[in-house]
Amino acid sequence: MTQLGLEQHFEAYSDWRKGLSTAVNDLREWIRSQDLSDPQADQRLEHVLATLRDDKLYVAFVAEFSRGKSELINAIFFAKFGTRMLPSSAGRTTMCPTELMHDALASPCLKLLPIETRKSGTTIAEYRGFPEEWQVHALDVNKPEQMIETLKHIAETKNVPRDEAQKMGFHIAEDEAQMGMRLTETGEVEIPRWRHAMINMPHPLLEQGLVILDTPGLNALGAEPELTLNMLPSAHAVLFILAADAGVTKSDIEVWHSHIGSRKDSANKGRLVVLNKIDGLWDELRNWDEVQREIDRQIRDTAKHLAIPEHNVYPVSAQKALYGKIKGDDKVLERSRIRTLEQALAKELLPAKREIVRDAIQGDMNETIKSLRLVVMQRLKGVYEQVEELSGLTGKNMDVIEHMMNKVKADKEVFEKSMQRFQATRHIFSQQTNLLYTHLNLRNLDALIAATKKDMEISMTTAGLRACMGNFFSQAYQSMESVAKQAQEIKELMEGVYRKFQEDHGLVNVKPQSFSVTRYLREIKRIEAKHEQFMKGLSLVLTEQQTLTRKFFESSVAKIRALYKLANRDAESWLKNIMAPMETQVREHQIQLRRRLESIKRIHQASDTLDERIKELEQIRDGIREQEKNLENRADAILQKLEFETNIAPEDLPLEIRA
Repeated sequence: MTQLGLEQHFEAYSDWRKGLSTAVNDLREWIRSQDLSDPQADQRLEHVLATLRDDKLYVAFVAEFSRGKSELINAIFFAKFGTRMLPSSAGRTTMCPTELMHDALASPCLKLLPIETRKSGTTIAEYRGFPEEWQVHALDVNKPEQMIETLKHIAETKNVPRDEAQKMGFHIAEDEAQMGMRLTETGEVEIPRWRHAMINMPHPLLEQGLVILDTPGLNALGAEPELTLNMLPSAHAVLFILAADAGVTKSDIEVWHSHIGSRKDSANKGRLVVLNKIDGLWDELRNWDEVQREIDRQIRDTAKHLAIPEHNVYPVSAQKALYGKIKGDDKVLERSRIRTLEQALAKELLPAKREIVRDAIQGDMNETIKSLRLVVMQRLKGVYEQVEELSGLTGKNMDVIEHMMNKVKADKEVFEKSMQRFQATRHIFSQQTNLLYTHLNLRNLDALIAATKKDMEISMTTAGLRACMGNFFSQAYQSMESVAKQAQEIKELMEGVYRKFQEDHGLVNVKPQSFSVTRYLREIKRIEAKHEQFMKGLSLVLTEQQTLTRKFFESSVAKIRALYKLANRDAESWLKNIMAPMETQVREHQIQLRRRLESIKRIHQASDTLDERIKELEQIRDGIREQEKNLENRADAILQKLEFETNIAPEDLPLEIRA
């Protein structure tokens, strides 16, 4: 696949997003014009549009030093500049995590976060909101040479005293066998000058939402927990680069098993292993078949060491691929095998990302379409009942008509009494909702965080620190389990309300959707397991207690707090959705009762004839049928793009489908 082919794959994905946005926006404008909208539906559709509008695709490149990682990024994405855009030479070129993206609202630039910010206890994510903390260098996209020179800042280092390096979370290797930073001849430690880098630049793929994460080696992976606990797991695809001239080293295996290949889902779906520098195996004294056999042998060895299928290993020569693209040498490009890797990247990344987007919006779309169908069905049902009711009065005397009018009045009074009971139920609903939010309350979580931090600061042993961390995870998990119990009580309360209104007034008996906390519980366990893995890679004897505490709060605690914020948002959405169908049905039923009473009153007062009123209702009925047809057409346009099942009866459609 050529660079153009990769771009075409991204363009197809971008077109899918844009087409879906157009269809959703069309539906939103139409329901407003048809008096079908309500605040909940409007909010759900706005959330869908925001998700489609702000969509990003994250691809992370991970490797130990000197594996040709930056060269591979240059070859896949930046060959069109006709030179190496990212620093790429022998030795270390990527000293800090680097994000490449495009923000149309900002000028092209390189942003650098000083390494000293590690001592503050503030995460990289939080620092994104503090622009004054970043050093900014402008990039002139019309001058590649200037861009190349500016981007060399990413590779900058500095020497600091040993205790200073340890305060910033760097582990110092005591001997050659240990992983960690090395002491210089002067007894100081060479560390990266920057903690994080962000490159904002125009590029066809970056403009369509691609974000590239270029990571440093194992030393920085160990020192920046936010990278291993938050950024890498969130990436939609991770390319792990090895070098054919080095084979699979001990540090390669440690990086793979500790940070990338530990996922249990679908045989590490979205994780690609790249065997780079195969041009080092090219030998003019051997024929091409012999070279291929040697490459195949290295593929088998790599797959065996990493415990993955052989077809998940992609041999390439990034250097030859870059050369072939710049010089237009198709023969060299073919031998580099870069096209096969690009095909695999597009195949893994884009369908997976489309699925993620679908999962994020399908609940809102299903809920909205179901709600709209319910309103239209209720209006149609009301008109049919009125036509049938008035048709039964044909040829009857005024006494019968008056009796019918009194019956409708009685129905209205009974419904108003039911509404009084419903308001009392709303009070109970409100009380139970408050109990649910108590378990999700961020202030309570912050109190737990503060108590945990205090306990860790006074703890004198490694076992004590581990106990504090374990207690934090345990309490966070238990609180989420309490949320599940409270949500079930709310669901049962609403099931009784829907059932009672269906029995007494013929309203549709909607089955309220459960609020599942399974994914939050799994995520807490995943974060805890990842933290345990991270702890095993540290020398607790050599790692300062203060440093260990800071890493714990910067990574795991920050992630749990973000999870609770998400759970709060989802709970709020669920509580609105579980009540919204009842409120919609009640509102429509009240309107129908008023219309029934008004129709019979007018006939009773001889201001209308029966035939005139029946004819008028039949016209209204035809209008609602046309409305129903238009709704289905618009819903189908969206559901087909999302590849949903469209032949579901409205009453059978679940309130929300969760991934």
